[in-house]
Amino acid sequence: MTLSKHVDAEALESEILKKNHKTELNSHEEYIFKYSSNSTVPKYEIPDESSSGDLVYQYLSEELSLDGVPTLNLASFVNTTVDETQLKLISDNIVKNLADNDEYPSLIEFQQRCITILGNLWHAPKYENENGKLVTRSVGTATTGLSEAIMLAGLALKKRWQEKRKAEGKSTDNPNIIMATCAQVALEKFARYFDIENRLVHINQNSGHLIDVSQIESKVDENTIGIFVILGSTFTGAFEPVAEISNLLDKVQSKTGNDVRIHVDGASGGFVAPFVFPGLKWDFLVPRVDSINTSGHKFGLTSAGLGWVIWKHEDLLPKTLKFSLDYLGGVEETFGLNFSRPGFPVIHQYYNFLTLGREGYTKIFDSCLSNARLLSNFLEESKYFDVLSVIHKPVDSATEKKLYPLDHGLKHDKAVASQKFQPGLPVVAFRFSKELRKEYPEIPQSIFGLLLRNKGYIIPNYHLPPDEGDVEILRVVVRDSVSLNLLDKLMQEIVRSIELLIRSCAVVRDVVKEDRSEKERSSNIYKLLLSIASSGTEDIKQIQHEVLDVPGTGHGKHKRSYRGPC
Repeated sequence: MTLSKHVDAEALESEILKKNHKTELNSHEEYIFKYSSNSTVPKYEIPDESSSGDLVYQYLSEELSLDGVPTLNLASFVNTTVDETQLKLISDNIVKNLADNDEYPSLIEFQQRCITILGNLWHAPKYENENGKLVTRSVGTATTGLSEAIMLAGLALKKRWQEKRKAEGKSTDNPNIIMATCAQVALEKFARYFDIENRLVHINQNSGHLIDVSQIESKVDENTIGIFVILGSTFTGAFEPVAEISNLLDKVQSKTGNDVRIHVDGASGGFVAPFVFPGLKWDFLVPRVDSINTSGHKFGLTSAGLGWVIWKHEDLLPKTLKFSLDYLGGVEETFGLNFSRPGFPVIHQYYNFLTLGREGYTKIFDSCLSNARLLSNFLEESKYFDVLSVIHKPVDSATEKKLYPLDHGLKHDKAVASQKFQPGLPVVAFRFSKELRKEYPEIPQSIFGLLLRNKGYIIPNYHLPPDEGDVEILRVVVRDSVSLNLLDKLMQEIVRSIELLIRSCAVVRDVVKEDRSEKERSSNIYKLLLSIASSGTEDIKQIQHEVLDVPGTGHGKHKRSYRGPC
């Protein structure tokens, strides 16, 4: 028998249980044997018999406890905290269907109030109604996250373009849409799913890793249905310049007659910008912005599963996207891609609006940005990292006036504190510093990320879009749950981890034979560092033989334990 064979853990467990099924069992084991006296818990087929809900709960909870800790999930923009009051409100309304207008009129009313609140927050134009009161004519809907919101916004652009082309007696065969290569995948899905040519504008270092505005004009023609502009890149958190792009498109229209409309993907920035960058001109105050989407479950601070899409006024939502339904005793108008969906996230959103108010959201986002700037400055001053995100970079008074031209007129000092810096989300995107990469080229960032993951911190390491595909970055999203205390521990662990890798690399360099090729030497150093970072879970046996060049003996001139650098 050889110890190098692969062991099927599930099969082995099942065999042992068959042999020992008469062993005295605890309550959990009784649950396991509920289904069969010689079988483990069914994983891929429905069991024949029913079982205790309490025991199933125990089993599921044990397995789910092995997932990452949400508070330490620094990769996600999605909110991970729900307090007891919010949870009670959610629990009380968890079975309500947002599609049942006639059955849950208060729920539907809350949805409309949220739409109006967002419309006002984004400066939707107001009109005088029959009572002489100024009201917004913005129209929108709650959606199941970002993707549905993007699909609806894109479809509205396409339908309006088609109607215009048909009225002019022109072909509607070849629509295209413009977006940057750093666009979130949902935007690319829209183009692919609805047969629209995706005219990607490249990003580069000079454009701040965002859309290169100078390249937009060359992408525009009579078949362009619109442009997606991103308020909060998922890569660096930076905002694309909505007003600048709008001004450019004005010039394009004056030269060519092509009227290109803007949809703003404000998945996260749609909530952040109004509260901490109130002087920024990006929303419905920009004439070409027809629609905006945002995610309630990100910086709207609701539980997962809620998005919003809003049009500046109802004329911008084509009638061909609306359906009137005679359903369950009432006539409903719907224009979402989904029908039945949970209503509790909408209630959660309205609760947040009422509870936090402008003051609460402002304080939370100001705190997030302050902590993100602290982390950014710490990383840069450590000399181990370069920071690609820009929110920690101060601006002079002249630049501030240019970046934030609006008269905010707000009472809270915190509402304008962040306008002393470049705008963006509370995101820290960073990479190994140029000096570190030069001195220790054998250390990959992916291994650094793995070390942090072993400590519980989930920090993704990924490549920028293909334009800058040789650049890998790490990203921390500083949400409300990232306290100063947590940040302090994270910064200490970052330094410990990078210094461990530096020390390990120096030791491993001595282990590796100098007479090997540079490529082979770097590869072997990488393998040993990977074993260190993975706590030895990587298959080290083959690596030892390759690096130490002592097949079968375990002895040699450079014999050292790979655990030594730990």
